Amino acid sequence: MRVILNVIWLVFGGLWLALGYAVAGILCFVLIITIPFGFAAFRIASYALWPFGRTIVEKPGPRPGAVIGNVIWVLLFGIWLAIGHIITAAAMAVTIIGIPLALANLKLIPVSLVPLGKEIVPVDPPVPTTRAAAWP
Repeated sequence: MRVILNVIWLVFGGLWLALGYAVAGILCFVLIITIPFGFAAFRIASYALWPFGRTIVEKPGPRPGAVIGNVIWVLLFGIWLAIGHIITAAAMAVTIIGIPLALANLKLIPVSLVPLGKEIVPVDPPVPTTRAAAWP
């Protein structure tokens, strides 16, 4: 089911959203001082490309640089990105088929609002591939 939802998401906006974040990431790398924001933009782009089956978690450990960077990000970009995701989610939720896509768009708000210090991980833990690996 996740693959089907991801393909529908990709066709109906995920590709353009990911490309937008990737272009922003490239621009951040060109400006050199904004390279940490570039890494964050590429992280969001990968999540925006294939959101179903993945989630956002905090990276472990104290991150004072991430807090400062997130404050700057929220003031410059985060608020506008979050508003854009809310508006897009409302537009997608008009149809029944668009409701899961709207939920995926809402799932992007936390990472687009404060992206530094976050990690994108699979929802399900990896399954052992061999029988020997399954035994303790």
